[in-house]
Amino acid sequence: MANSKYEYVKCFEAEDEVMYPNIIVVQIDGRDFGSFSEKQGFEKPNDEKALNLMNACAIKVLEKFSDVIFAYGFSDEYSFVLKKETTFYQRRASKILSIIVSFFSSTFVTKWKEFFSQKELSVFPSFHSRVISCASIEVLQAYLLWRQTECHTSNLYNTCLWKLVVSGKSEKEAKEILKVLT
Repeated sequence: MANSKYEYVKCFEAEDEVMYPNIIVVQIDGRDFGSFSEKQGFEKPNDEKALNLMNACAIKVLEKFSDVIFAYGFSDEYSFVLKKETTFYQRRASKILSIIVSFFSSTFVTKWKEFFSQKELSVFPSFHSRVISCASIEVLQAYLLWRQTECHTSNLYNTCLWKLVVSGKSEKEAKEILKVLT
C-alpha cells in the first residue's frame, strides 16, 4: 500500500503502543477449554499430557521470541513477560499479542501427536489473549503472585471436586458441597 492512494487508510489503525518503561505481559487463555478438554477426554483434575503439551508450547514461544524472557502457566493459561526495553513490533499491543497467541496455538496443534499419539485432535483449540502493562517491577510481581494464587486456589478446588466425583458424588453435588468453601 506504500505510495498508493490508499495509504491514508493506515491512519485508521488503533494506536496501542505500550509506553516504555512499562513491562509488557501477554496472557493467553484457552477459549472454552472446559468443553475442549471434555471432548478430548482429558483426565481430571489435571491431565499430565495436556499440561506437558502446554509447557512445550511455552518453551517454543521462549525459543522463538528472544524478547520473551519469562513464562508462567497453569491449566489452560500462560503469561509471557517481555524484557522491559523490548522494541518488539514497536511495542504495539495488538501486534505482540496476536503474534504470540497465534504461534502458541499453532504449536499446540502441531505438537499434539507428540503428547497424544493415540488420540486424534477431534476439535481445534483456540486461545484468547490480552496485554497487561506493568508500570513497575513491583506491579509485575503482584501480577505474577495473583496468577500463582489463582493457580493454587483453582488446583485445590478441582482436586477436591474430582475426588468427590470419584467417590460417588455427581458433579453437581460435589460443587454444592464445595460452594461453602469458596
